[in-house]
Amino acid sequence: VRVVAGDEVALGCRVLVAEPWDLLRLEWVKDAGCRTLCATRLRPTALTSPAPCAPRLRLAWHPPRATLSLHQAQGDDAGHYLCRVTLEI
Repeated sequence: VRVVAGDEVALGCRVLVAEPWDLLRLEWVKDAGCRTLCATRLRPTALTSPAPCAPRLRLAWHPPRATLSLHQAQGDDAGHYLCRVTLEI
């Protein structure tokens, strides 16, 4: 995704699992996992969105979709972003 400095961008992640789950950990990482931008634990029936991750980042959860929104993009925001999901037991 290409974004002009100052714009907002939303990155989506669709969470698909093969069996029912009670709790999962969702992380957004930048540049091959060297930097965790946002991490939270989610329940499948959660109706509210998690708290903001950082001043310009916000995570939204609308099962089965998680969205990381970045407000006022800057040059140092460039990189590779990855949504990592782990089922917790």
